This record gives sequence, structure tokens and C-alpha cells, in this order.
Amino acid sequence: MSKRWTAAVALMAICLAVVGCSNGNAPPPVPPLQPEVMGNPPVTPTPLIWQPGHWDWTGGGYSWVAGVYVPSAGHGNLWMPGYWALGEGGGWVWQPAHWM
Repeated sequence: MSKRWTAAVALMAICLAVVGCSNGNAPPPVPPLQPEVMGNPPVTPTPLIWQPGHWDWTGGGYSWVAGVYVPSAGHGNLWMPGYWALGEGGGWVWQPAHWM
């Protein structure tokens, strides 16, 4: 059992070292979502879908974008909030909120 434990600890240390060395600075955490009221959609000839409010990265900080109704045409049905992803060069890249 101790050999497995040692191997698991060594593997975790290697993983942390690789992630830690990829970029000296971790991206700032995304703030929690702000509460918002989703009112009734406006009456329009085109179907609408609620696009939730979300945080957007401005290059130096986060900016709240309030939720709105948008035309449902051309959108998937799954909303993906913005997030940080490790880029090819080892730096962090902001992935903006989008429909999937």
C-alpha cells in the first residue's frame, strides 16, 4: 500500500509542477454570477431565448454583461459561461461566453 501511496503522491507532484511551470501566474478567478430577474420575453414574430448574464474579461478585469432575450435562430441550446483555458503557448487564454 505504501508503494501505491508514494507513486500517487509523486504523480500529483509531477502534475502540479507541469501546470505550475506552464505559466507563473494563474488567471484571476471568475467572480460569482450576479442574481438577475428573467422577465417575460417581449412579443416578437421571431422566437427568443434567454441569454444569461455573465462575466466578460476586458483585458484588465471583469465586466458584468446583463442577461437579455436574443433571437434563438443560429444558437445552440446550451449556454457556456466564459472561462480560462491553458493556451498552446502555455499561457492562459480567456474563452468568452458562448452558445454551443
